[in-house]
Amino acid sequence: MKLTAFALTGLMVIVAAAMLVAPALSGDGPLSPELREIRSAVARYHSFQQAEAAGYTVAGEPCVASPAGTMGIHAINPALIADPAIDPLEPEILLYVPKANGKLELVGVEYFKVDADQNLGTSDDRPSLFGRAFEGPMPGHGPTMPVHYDMHVWVAEANPSGVFALFNPALACS
Repeated sequence: MKLTAFALTGLMVIVAAAMLVAPALSGDGPLSPELREIRSAVARYHSFQQAEAAGYTVAGEPCVASPAGTMGIHAINPALIADPAIDPLEPEILLYVPKANGKLELVGVEYFKVDADQNLGTSDDRPSLFGRAFEGPMPGHGPTMPVHYDMHVWVAEANPSGVFALFNPALACS
């Protein structure tokens, strides 16, 4: 009888441990508590209609890919880009890839900040989040995009290249 009680206690400990670990390993792999909070904050944007209602838009941008992998389609929030503050729970850009049925699938977020002096040679205003500095300053990727800093964070899809990599080799644009 003691063996059964011991086995039951052991099983309860394993189940409790699994419940504690599950959020850290749920979905697409281990994320820090901060990044799990971001994942939760943007979960509603798995519905692109919810993203549009919150001010995100896709202005005819193609799905961005390179030999290093896919970045996706950038859904920008102009109000958040215009605001110089960086709020981890409100990313300036959402990253999507098109699904076979034509719908967009949320895969990550991008934080974006315009470079104050628009000088590629200075970085006095480089932002950071999660203990990491943003990439940049870099020139705009189009004629109307300013010199800026950015940080990609793959919170909705695992990235074999790392949570903060620019491109995700596990994704494709088509």
